[in-house]
Amino acid sequence: MKTMRMLISMVAGSASVAYAATGTQGEGAGILAYFFVGFFALIIVTQLVPAMILFFGLVKGLLSRPEKTAVKAD
Repeated sequence: MKTMRMLISMVAGSASVAYAATGTQGEGAGILAYFFVGFFALIIVTQLVPAMILFFGLVKGLLSRPEKTAVKAD
């Protein structure tokens, strides 16, 4: 019973701290944060170009007919 009282008082005491911080608002992300996200988006896009080239080459190779090679008999 003693631990239950201590637990309830700890939960009630920590709840007031959590409600005290709800009135503040941040200014949002700054310009450096947008540059940071944009830089990694640029890296991802530049990795997609060679991946698409390889993918289309793979599909073309799978769907094309094999070339017939002429074998000369001596």
